[in-house]
Amino acid sequence: MSLLSSRPALRWAVPVGVLAAALAAGGVDSVLSANAAPSLPERSAEQLLVDLQNARVQNFSGTVVQKADLGMPSLPAAGSQGSSNLTSLISGTHTLRVWSAGPEKMRFALLGTLGESDVIRNKQDLWTWSSSENSATHYRLSENAGTEKELPLQPPLGAKSPLPTTPADAADQLLKAIDPSTKVSTDGTAKVAGRSAYELVLEPRDTASRVSQVRLAVDATKHIPLRVQVFPKGSGKPALEVKFEQISFATPSDEQFRFTAPRGTKVTEGKLFGADGEHPDLPGKAGAPGKPDGLEKPGAPAGAKPTIIGKGWTSVLVLHGAKLPEIADKQGGHDGGNPLAGVLSSLPKVDGAWGSGTLLKSKLFSALLTDDGRLLVGAVSPEQLYAAAADPAAKVK
Repeated sequence: MSLLSSRPALRWAVPVGVLAAALAAGGVDSVLSANAAPSLPERSAEQLLVDLQNARVQNFSGTVVQKADLGMPSLPAAGSQGSSNLTSLISGTHTLRVWSAGPEKMRFALLGTLGESDVIRNKQDLWTWSSSENSATHYRLSENAGTEKELPLQPPLGAKSPLPTTPADAADQLLKAIDPSTKVSTDGTAKVAGRSAYELVLEPRDTASRVSQVRLAVDATKHIPLRVQVFPKGSGKPALEVKFEQISFATPSDEQFRFTAPRGTKVTEGKLFGADGEHPDLPGKAGAPGKPDGLEKPGAPAGAKPTIIGKGWTSVLVLHGAKLPEIADKQGGHDGGNPLAGVLSSLPKVDGAWGSGTLLKSKLFSALLTDDGRLLVGAVSPEQLYAAAADPAAKVK
């Protein structure tokens, strides 16, 4: 859920062409099975996808629980499950509160045992606040914020977790990936946050993917995702789950979007974009070729653009110009005081005909950082990353 988006909250666009391609490939089972709970009328997978596409919910509030068990190395900097540090979202169980009163009034809060971190948008005012750091940053948005300069919630605003923070975030990312490589079906009904929902299931046709299936619980009347679960291959337990524990569709009061820094808080005036359209924390202009939206790593050779090796769920993204020392430096240097740098440096070293590098492996994906400055990421095994690294198309031209 982007706090800078001008489009209606919790609306997803499933491209008609992509949906048609999936249907043509026989990727969507026609109707719910006869074993579906009788409390809900029969609904096909195709109808549920259209429901998600056409959902219009702008006013809501609720409590979200995110559980991540990716099997990744622990990051001491992220804190424990009770941490309100936004980096902690990459592992453990966390509770978040969300409020929306239209596209220009939104709030997101990560609740910790001893504090919380908030991102609050109230029209053109955007605040980030950390009670544990006793600091707040204020941004003044332009009138066209959320249109041609839309930014995702996490990177520019300090929420550095790459994982989705609401069922809407997760569904948005997953539904964009639907193509003929995905089998889409239904699997009965569920009760989530006290509401009736249909279960929509996405499964990779390529069994080489580390993802076994993704399950979306779609609200029976509001047509928004109430829960998203991602299951790794060979496991009946989700490695990632984002779900509403409680949700209300009443319009939140204006008080939820007013922020006054507590006494003693260090307040900073932030800057989302300069006159040249560049964000101070994100090199380059949003959406420009070779910049963050283009996924190119700063410092990459001229003309080095991201490369996709393979298709569908087993595709591998190749980014050029990334090096471990640069990542460590950006996270605080090599003085031994940065746990993230220490974790990155402790990852296993690997080598082969493709070269050498550092490997990160989780239940859902693998990542390879090569010594020649390439970052390869995919929901595949390390062996498939090595094969992609050896592909001539993955080399910097």
